[in-house]
Amino acid sequence: MSIERHPDIAALRDRYDRVAERPVTQVAEGLMFIAALYVAASPWIVGFGDQMGLAMCNLIAGIAVALLAVGFTSAYGRTHGMTFVAPLLGLWMIVSPWLVADVSTTTGMIWSNVLGGAIVCLLGLGVTAMGMREDRGDRMK
Repeated sequence: MSIERHPDIAALRDRYDRVAERPVTQVAEGLMFIAALYVAASPWIVGFGDQMGLAMCNLIAGIAVALLAVGFTSAYGRTHGMTFVAPLLGLWMIVSPWLVADVSTTTGMIWSNVLGGAIVCLLGLGVTAMGMREDRGDRMK
């Protein structure tokens, strides 16, 4: 018997599939995707696209979180082990205006990064918690 057919592995995959099917999980993943797209585009929306270091940082972090959200949505059973990355990227988004070199910060830039990063961080923590939560049967659906 291969490891993929082991009863424990099959039970875990079923459990994660049930988690992924919950409406609250789907909403959190969708909102994380939207927040990530905003963070990726925020330099040009808010008007700090000329701050190339932070603009590229936001673009890369936003695209990374968007790809994670798509992965969680399409294959949560296979990607649940990476859910901890989204909150970490959210924290990075929050502190990046002060840590990226050669950035002249503005109020709009800071608010954009702090709010976008906080939303990504909170949603990432929520998606992580959903996968770690004990399955309580039909009550959680």
